[in-house]
Amino acid sequence: MPAPAGRELTWGRRFLMCPPEHFGVLYEINSWMHSEVAVDPDRAREQWEALVAALRSAGAQVELQPAVPGLPDLVFTANAGVVNGRQFVPARFRHPERQGETPHDIAWFSDHGYRVEELPLGVSHEGAGDALPFGSVLVSGYRIRTDAASHAYLSKLTGAAVRSVELVDPRLYHLDLTFCPLDERRAMVAPLGWDRYGRRVMEALVPEPLVLGEEATLQFCANSVVVGRTVVMPACPPAVGRQLEAWGFEVEVVDVSEFQKAGGACRCLTLALDVELGR
Repeated sequence: MPAPAGRELTWGRRFLMCPPEHFGVLYEINSWMHSEVAVDPDRAREQWEALVAALRSAGAQVELQPAVPGLPDLVFTANAGVVNGRQFVPARFRHPERQGETPHDIAWFSDHGYRVEELPLGVSHEGAGDALPFGSVLVSGYRIRTDAASHAYLSKLTGAAVRSVELVDPRLYHLDLTFCPLDERRAMVAPLGWDRYGRRVMEALVPEPLVLGEEATLQFCANSVVVGRTVVMPACPPAVGRQLEAWGFEVEVVDVSEFQKAGGACRCLTLALDVELGR
């Protein structure tokens, strides 16, 4: 018999996405990126459209941000910033290659009625890629692409308590490659990506974790999108699928292998617009 379902996440039914019209691996800023690897633009578009269709089929709304020439990673909208109700805190990207995205992100949110409040200069934070809500707190990764010092500023701006987790594996450079909230009690977790203290933080925070081994972690299983009781995943090993189904989730696998060439999968391609921190 399936285990009783936990209370569904209060967010994850409205997303911002950006079509991959200018996507490619044009530089190398993480260990997955190799500029000699060609992206198939037609296949990337097909995969992106399949992801949009899967999210809509699960009951989510998808809003679109225009693609911009010369900004291939704008497609990874998760990194645009942190959404809190009608507040938007834009990312401060560590790498110059991505810093050109921020004015476009700010323009989209300003045009759609959000209050934009920025982190101070001198600290890096890469948006929802490194910050996901769970229960009453905001979990934020740091070290590889985000500075620990940004967490206090983010907490002050949003009013959310922030739990800091140090990321230690360069392959798992953002929190959303290691952590996927499923409902109010459960999450997929990848301890491979965290230091010892971070593992203790997450053990205390998540009552019922689905612990991913190295193989599942490097298949980007944690980089999934949850819409109610549907988990849209880039891959789903049998053991992971069995546990999700036992918990009452439906799994939808969407191939996003073209985007994995740049180090991103389903979650990276979406930014939840219905997050209200502290609810």
